[in-house]
Amino acid sequence: MRIVQRNFGDRLTERILSQRSQVIVGLDPRVDRLPEELRPATPSVKGTAHAVMAFNRAVVDAVADLVVGVKVQVAFYEQLGCAGMNAYASTIRYAREKGMIVIGDAKRNDIASTAAAYAAAHLGTPDGADEVDDFLVDAVTVNPYLGSDGVRPFVEAAAANGRGLFVLVKTSNPSSCEVQDLDCDGATVYERVAELVAEWGSEHRGHSGYSLVGAVCGATFPEELGRLRELMPCAPLLVPGFGAQGADVDDIIGAFDTEGLGAVVNASRGVIYAWERPPYAEEYGPQRWREAVWAAAADMRERIWRATRPDDAV
Repeated sequence: MRIVQRNFGDRLTERILSQRSQVIVGLDPRVDRLPEELRPATPSVKGTAHAVMAFNRAVVDAVADLVVGVKVQVAFYEQLGCAGMNAYASTIRYAREKGMIVIGDAKRNDIASTAAAYAAAHLGTPDGADEVDDFLVDAVTVNPYLGSDGVRPFVEAAAANGRGLFVLVKTSNPSSCEVQDLDCDGATVYERVAELVAEWGSEHRGHSGYSLVGAVCGATFPEELGRLRELMPCAPLLVPGFGAQGADVDDIIGAFDTEGLGAVVNASRGVIYAWERPPYAEEYGPQRWREAVWAAAADMRERIWRATRPDDAV
């Protein structure tokens, strides 16, 4: 097994501090919302995939100096078949070339050799041999429903390759309560999962104090977010639900430690389609959509940084 000097938690922390940002931009390209100039004249799967890739490159170029990284939601690429998955792979490579942390939002899981195969695809093999790097990311989202058997292969691959994983704990969608809030011997299901995340990551803490095993905790549940920070003090948190899903700066404060570290906040629609909504629609409009994307990311970066690190202005 290769020796990794810095774990994912260290790399994430270093990127947060170097960028003076806690922002992740979600690359969720909806074909019907792409800028008019990028849409193919004759609709086709290949043409659409090419348009998606052109859009992603433009977004990455616009925000590269402002954010920690990007989260690439694989579903938007899978729906375009092989051409879409080529766009997914190209997007990953392009963002990593720009020095960004890239999170593959794939929510993978299974057991035994199947889980190991998923882990190899997204995080690399434990021994580093014969890697296919098309889908390799810095971290991947993982569904914990199958328990430890389904998570350990991801932890092993991440530990060997300096990568990480974000385990679904308390997701931002309203119906998450149907399962995640069920009582489990005096605690909720999501609290029990949080305890497991802390256990899985306990042996993989880096110099920063943060582990390579992180957790997905939605900004739309701010009270629960603070509780989860307590249960998982060493887990980096990936916080979706900011912006278009209704959460704002006050809702995400509980995700961070006392130094404003330990969490990154994802926004997708609110940034990549910023030219469609105020105040960016009025100032930039569809012709200057790249500038609107930059402005939305810059505003989000500044607001979160000021709220979590008030003595360290951007």
